Amino acid sequence: MPTSIHIPVLLHEVLDQLDLRPGLTVVDGTVGAGGHSSKILPRIQPGGRLIGLDRDPMMLAFAQEKLATSSPLPPAPFSLHQSSYADLAEVMKAQGLLHIDRLLVDLGLSSDQLADRERGFGFDAGGPLDMRFDTRAGVSAAEFLHTASSEEIARVFRDWGEEPAADKLAQAIVGGRRLDPVKTAADLVRVVERVLKIRSGTDLPVGHRTPGSHPATRVFQALRIHVNHELDQLTHFLETTLPAVLSPGGRAVVITFHSLEDRIVKQAFRNSTIWDMVTRKPIGPSPTEVRLNPRSRSAKLRCVTRK
Repeated sequence: MPTSIHIPVLLHEVLDQLDLRPGLTVVDGTVGAGGHSSKILPRIQPGGRLIGLDRDPMMLAFAQEKLATSSPLPPAPFSLHQSSYADLAEVMKAQGLLHIDRLLVDLGLSSDQLADRERGFGFDAGGPLDMRFDTRAGVSAAEFLHTASSEEIARVFRDWGEEPAADKLAQAIVGGRRLDPVKTAADLVRVVERVLKIRSGTDLPVGHRTPGSHPATRVFQALRIHVNHELDQLTHFLETTLPAVLSPGGRAVVITFHSLEDRIVKQAFRNSTIWDMVTRKPIGPSPTEVRLNPRSRSAKLRCVTRK
C-alpha cells in the first residue's frame, strides 16, 4: 500500500503531556496512520501495552505498518481495532481490561483521508462525496444531500459548520437535484463558489475570511460531522466512556481543531468532581510547526488527570 503522508500534530506536546513511562497501558483512540502511537509505543516499554482504535480501515492499515516497525525486537505489544473511541469500553472488555493509564484522542482529519479520491473528504482530491470513516455504516454525504429537505441541510450547515450562508446553499443544492445533483466533492465546491459568488483568488465574502481556509471548508466540515455523528460520539465519550475507563491518576489528552469540538471538551473537563486540569489553557502549535505543517494551525490540546 502507499506510504502515509500524514504528519502528527503537536507530537512533542502530546508526548510531554502524556507523561509516559515503562509498563503503562495506553489507548490511542484515533490512531490514524500511527504517527503519535509509533512514538508512544517505545516509551512504554518494557511491559507497556498500546491499544489503537480507528473507524477507518484505511488508516488502520497505515497504523499496522507503522507500529510494526516502531520499536526494537522483540516487537512491543499493540493491538488495533476498527471501532470508535466512544466504544472503547467494549473493546477493553474484549481485551480483558478494566482500566487504562493514558489516553489520546486527536480529532483532526488525516492528510491521508483528505487525499483519498474515493470518499471526497477534501476539496482538492475530488471523488464521490461519501465522507464516512466507515463506509459499511450510515448514509453518505451525497445521499444525505439528495434526500434531505432544504431545512435539514441548512440546519446541518448552520449547526455543525457555523456557515453564514446555510439557507442559500441548502436551497441551491435542493433546487439543482434534478438537473445538476451534488454527487462529488467537486460538485459541492462549485455550488459553494456559485452561491457565494467567488472565484479562486478573489476576496471572500464577510464571514468567510478565515486565513488559509477554502470557502467550502465549513460546509465540508458540517457534512463530515453529520454523516459520522462526530459530536454525539465525542459527547458520549467524554461524559460516559472516559470517566469509566481511565484509572485514578491517569491522564487524557484531547486535540481539537474547531470551536464546536473544543467547546464540548472544555465543558466536560470543567467537571472538577472527576477531572484535574493539567493545561489551564489549551496548547497550540508553535510557529515552526505551523510553517512546516499548515494543517496544524487550528489545533488545541487539552490535558486532564482522573481524580
